[in-house]
Amino acid sequence: MILYNITVIIDEGIEQEWLNWINSVHIPEVMTKGQFVSHRLLKVLESPNEGITYCIQYIAESKAMYDQYRLEFENVLLNKLQTQFENKLVSFKTIMEFTD
Repeated sequence: MILYNITVIIDEGIEQEWLNWINSVHIPEVMTKGQFVSHRLLKVLESPNEGITYCIQYIAESKAMYDQYRLEFENVLLNKLQTQFENKLVSFKTIMEFTD
């Protein structure tokens, strides 16, 4: 199992707008691509960063499923996120493998 994590640091003034968009547009669009079996949205309570930090996590059953998403869809969907909130957020991704 692979965990695809996108950490997003947003300006405080756009939190509600970002939450609405991420829940109604971005996450549903990612999930319709078929590579992930589940997702979750987490708010980081203690962050060293300025702004508000969230993590969007998606679970893929295999590295091959994540790789398919990455090759076919990732750039387009992450660009939509950056375009929608231009200069109001920064993001980075982490890919992790479950050990058990």
